[in-house]
Amino acid sequence: MSDNGSKRKVLAIVTNYGVEQDELVVPVDHLRERGAQVDVAALKKDDIQTLVGDKDPGRTVRPELTLDEVDPAGYDLLLVPGGTLNADTLRLQRTACDIVRSFTTSGRPVAAICHGPWLLVETGSVSGKRLTSYASLQTDVRNAGGDWVDEPVVADETGGWKLITSRNPGDLDPFLKEVDAALAG
Repeated sequence: MSDNGSKRKVLAIVTNYGVEQDELVVPVDHLRERGAQVDVAALKKDDIQTLVGDKDPGRTVRPELTLDEVDPAGYDLLLVPGGTLNADTLRLQRTACDIVRSFTTSGRPVAAICHGPWLLVETGSVSGKRLTSYASLQTDVRNAGGDWVDEPVVADETGGWKLITSRNPGDLDPFLKEVDAALAG
């Protein structure tokens, strides 16, 4: 995962309550084990309460910084985990939308899983893109100009930036394989 000897940097953005546990914890652990520096940014510095299946309490995670403290230019890839509550709240945060736009306009990859693509719908970033998500988002994706498909993982480079999407935690293996490929670059 090195690029000229430098460590690849990944930014994960979430709210402090409602992110699906495995959609945050599994990618963060996976990427860190492979040598990436992963920073988790949340709305506040308080612990992040993850959920399992959108209802049962999961692990708590300590964020490294808040969304307001993020300098998106310092990262190679943006990770947007799902969780219905997380994604619905995150897409209403102007700072989160600005972070997404920073990645898409500069041509850097964005990886979003499950309900995470809602944030990309909100920013107008899915128009012309082929992607997947949790099935309940398909109408939102199509109404925003995206081509929604029911596949475990989709990587689309239309528009000069790579979007990697998956449907749910069951798709984490192929999702992470695409994320690894994007970082290997």
